[in-house]
Amino acid sequence: MNLDKILDIAMEKDASDVHMICGNKPILRIARDLVVLEDMKELTEEDMVETYDYLVKGNVDKDEVYNSTKKLDLSYEYKDIRLRVNISSSDEIPTCTLRLIKNELPPYESLGIPDVVRRMTYQPQGLILVTGKTNSGKSTTLNSMIDYINENQNKKILTLENPIEYKHHSKKSLIVQKEVGKGRDVLTFSDGVKNSLREDCDILVIGEIRDRTTMEAAIEMAESGHLVVGTLHTKSCAETIDRMINFYEVRDQASIKYLLSALLKLVVSQRLLKGTDGKLVLIPEVMVVDNIVAGIIRKEKLSVSEIEDAIQSNLEKGSIGLINSLAELFVEDKITLEQAKSQIEEKNYEILNRTIMQLKIKKSTKNN
Repeated sequence: MNLDKILDIAMEKDASDVHMICGNKPILRIARDLVVLEDMKELTEEDMVETYDYLVKGNVDKDEVYNSTKKLDLSYEYKDIRLRVNISSSDEIPTCTLRLIKNELPPYESLGIPDVVRRMTYQPQGLILVTGKTNSGKSTTLNSMIDYINENQNKKILTLENPIEYKHHSKKSLIVQKEVGKGRDVLTFSDGVKNSLREDCDILVIGEIRDRTTMEAAIEMAESGHLVVGTLHTKSCAETIDRMINFYEVRDQASIKYLLSALLKLVVSQRLLKGTDGKLVLIPEVMVVDNIVAGIIRKEKLSVSEIEDAIQSNLEKGSIGLINSLAELFVEDKITLEQAKSQIEEKNYEILNRTIMQLKIKKSTKNN
């Protein structure tokens, strides 16, 4: 089993992931499709143990984490790329998933990130969240934001990541990247956030807000006059608000709603779809938190439909509804109507059709 050869093929075919599972040939994920490397042999238990040893490199802390939790995240460098590696266990045999991360970030403008996101990076303080399910491009968006700030603003940026994916080099800004985990730079995300208060940073980037402790530390950081940018695994802007509130006991939810309504500036929820040209297309939903959205957050009972309506009625301030994004991409012939419908509930099909018609009329008027 030659890991270097597998990675060379993955790079050549522009794969996003490599899957190595005992009893199967190595498999690549290319533009969302799983592609088997037919010329390779099936991976044996010995291959997988050998791969584990090669990636862990005898690191006692990493070995202890895997043996006690049966999972391990680490980073690995090969040629001019970095890999985010996850090792887990299946039938007591190591299983590896390797995510390929290009060292060169794509140009900010080429990613399809709405311009309001770039403008919001100039906020002196508050909370900005980039959300989405796994494999929705959150890391690329987050790192593109860091790179944009680094190119254009004179700030100290501190990042907390598990593991570090893109390696940034200080340009106009000063960047400090810390890896989270046992035997790394900082033990937990919440420890890193708490210590950042003493590190005189202007912008704190949290790779993942996954629990109440980290959420509280992030809020404290934003309250103290810093800009905090973080990610959550949620599939919409409304679900993001709901998840953050539900980190807390019912008795504490009123006070956290008040804090969030004051500190939250922007939520970007994104999805990736395979476009008509075979390339992945970004589908953003953007919520700019103005007085109307802040008022909805403070209400005793959070209403998802009210948040969605507020996004839709706040387009002039930079908010973008999911249906608007889908309709625009369909009109631009980047996705099919079936794909657009697959991302929304059936009750919203009529709104989607109406939005498509409005955009087509607008486009036709503009061309004439």
